[in-house]
Amino acid sequence: MTDNEISTAEPECSGVGLVQPKDLVFRAPFEFELGGVIPSFTLRYETYGTLNADRSNAILVCHALSGDHHVAGRHEQGERKAGWWDAFTGPGRALDTERYFVIGVNCLGGCRGSTGPGSENPATGAPYYLDFPQLTMRDMVRAQRELARALGITRLHAVIGGSMGGMQGLVWAVDYPDFVRNVVPLACAARQNPQAIAFNEVGRRAIMGDPRWRNGRYPADDPPRNGLAVARMLGHITYLSPQRVEEKFGRTRTQVASPEPFGAEFEVESYLTHKGSTFVERFDANAYLYITKAADRFDLAGGAPLESVFAPVKARVTVIGFSSDWLYPPAENHAVADALLRAGKQDTRYVEIETNAGHDAFLLPSKELVNTIRTAIA
Repeated sequence: MTDNEISTAEPECSGVGLVQPKDLVFRAPFEFELGGVIPSFTLRYETYGTLNADRSNAILVCHALSGDHHVAGRHEQGERKAGWWDAFTGPGRALDTERYFVIGVNCLGGCRGSTGPGSENPATGAPYYLDFPQLTMRDMVRAQRELARALGITRLHAVIGGSMGGMQGLVWAVDYPDFVRNVVPLACAARQNPQAIAFNEVGRRAIMGDPRWRNGRYPADDPPRNGLAVARMLGHITYLSPQRVEEKFGRTRTQVASPEPFGAEFEVESYLTHKGSTFVERFDANAYLYITKAADRFDLAGGAPLESVFAPVKARVTVIGFSSDWLYPPAENHAVADALLRAGKQDTRYVEIETNAGHDAFLLPSKELVNTIRTAIA
């Protein structure tokens, strides 16, 4: 393995050890950007490390579409898989918990403990279903700011996130310039590109076309599994690169023939089927609809020159792109940094990581990526 080669191996032990999620309930009404109000909401979060005396060392980690608050550690002994950014978080790691207080939070609209379409609507006693208000990135970020304030934090040392998490980081930089010192968006753009919107729409149609979707009013124990699995399979294709798929699977055939006439014949088919079937066990179909639509709506500039939108930014911004990412190609990442520089933000930096891992490269530790993140938040 070369110094900068991506490693996908799970660490033998988590740097932060056993962790437990926490729920914070906000009793005040929350008004959504596109209209609609909920009387209260809950955010589920986890923290790693210790908040220092002047509360200046907090780092918020924003998750991608299918992520959640569980950034690092394990919830119980013997748990097979650690948090989704465990390799980056812990003593001596990129997000060094001996120096920083790291916060992971499940986004508003999610389904992993935070309030979303599957949560109880106090007005009816049933889930919100599609009565949950339409969602945007700004809604997610405003809810995160409420969490930070509730923890006694008035300024974040850094906001960092990949993909949809990177979009949230950009919103933080623009909307709350006095609240954040450093922003590190990875594998994202200043707007959702049409190809990404197209893939998300096909995924949503797969869910809504499943008879079990029932116009969003499905029981928790009988969700539209087939549609959600197909949506996840389609999405996962965009997270990889052609080189990685060829390297990982090629045209290798499955060892056990499927009894179905059009069942999995190739390993790549079996892999995608597995990804789809495991996803439906941990994610809600309506939350998938809401969150992908929020991502598709994301357009930071809204038709204005991007540099004009970045005028309020005070944070130091390090934009990180990945050479083989075709969901958010490097040129889109680079365009964010260029616009910040045109806006006079001279401490902006753009770094492009050479990798064949595709969009998912932001989840996988490499020497260059780890060092770039360390420098970006120093």
